[in-house]
Amino acid sequence: MVTAAESLLGLLCVRVKRGTNLAVRDVLFGSSDPYVVLSVSPKQKVKTRVIKHNTNPVWNEDLTLSIKDPSVPVRLEVYDKDTFTVDDPMGEAEVDIAPFVEVVKMSLKNVPNGRVIATVEPRRNNCLAEQSRIYFTNGKVRQDVVVRLRNVERGEIELQLQWVSIPGYRR
Repeated sequence: MVTAAESLLGLLCVRVKRGTNLAVRDVLFGSSDPYVVLSVSPKQKVKTRVIKHNTNPVWNEDLTLSIKDPSVPVRLEVYDKDTFTVDDPMGEAEVDIAPFVEVVKMSLKNVPNGRVIATVEPRRNNCLAEQSRIYFTNGKVRQDVVVRLRNVERGEIELQLQWVSIPGYRR
């Protein structure tokens, strides 16, 4: 029998850094009140705070997700916060974490600080706006990611992924 603890690979800390050139949803003010929702399943959702009146918001906010299956992408949705109506969608994207988790599984004890271990290229089947580097720094595996939002006229979100291993859990 596999327990929940045994099925958990680890924690993914996602720093939601900033949005660039996001869509205007509050036409009257020529701006938006954006926030980001991250999820890996319908049961596990986390979100940033709302940044008022800004289409180039800076969050620099860390959100943590429990990862059980690295083949399941992290889903990112951006919304405009509204007071009296349903929040307006401002685009969505997916981040494939499988390449990142593969690097996490490597033995990196003797790797120099700052060394790029792998790169992920933008392709039609991913939301990357530019090449993404997976690197080893200060004893941690990190990945810088810029995603282009889909189903919206414009916008990009900048993220940084970092793995948090849990002692006693399978890797």
